[in-house]
Amino acid sequence: MHLVIASDHAGFKLKELFKKELLSKGHTVDDLGPSTADRTDYPDFAHKLARDIAAHAHEFGVLVCGSGIGMAMAANRHKGVRAAVINNEEEARLSREHNNANVACFGERALSPEEAVRFLQIFLDTPFSGGRHAIRVQKIELT
Repeated sequence: MHLVIASDHAGFKLKELFKKELLSKGHTVDDLGPSTADRTDYPDFAHKLARDIAAHAHEFGVLVCGSGIGMAMAANRHKGVRAAVINNEEEARLSREHNNANVACFGERALSPEEAVRFLQIFLDTPFSGGRHAIRVQKIELT
């Protein structure tokens, strides 16, 4: 799988861990930054990744900040982006299965590294169920 990933300063350590884990499993990861843990503004990186997803350059994206919330709010401003904050196994699974999320957002301050890695794997392994959920997902987009 070819993924795109980004963070702000508060999510930098977890982003680097995700990148290492994903590469070790044979995935290709494009890192949109930052390259250090110096202070940054999360919307800059959320918008950069969301534009990439909206352009269909990558199927899935991963965003990390302190809570995951700001990243999700910024990313969801883009047409075709369905970013979900992931805080547990059920959210990881249902965000994909029912909502066809294409961006997983994590809070480095909210989860242990082990939980976050496990939840990301669940997110990536879970297919969209389609059916009645496909109609609902179509209704998310504003015309």
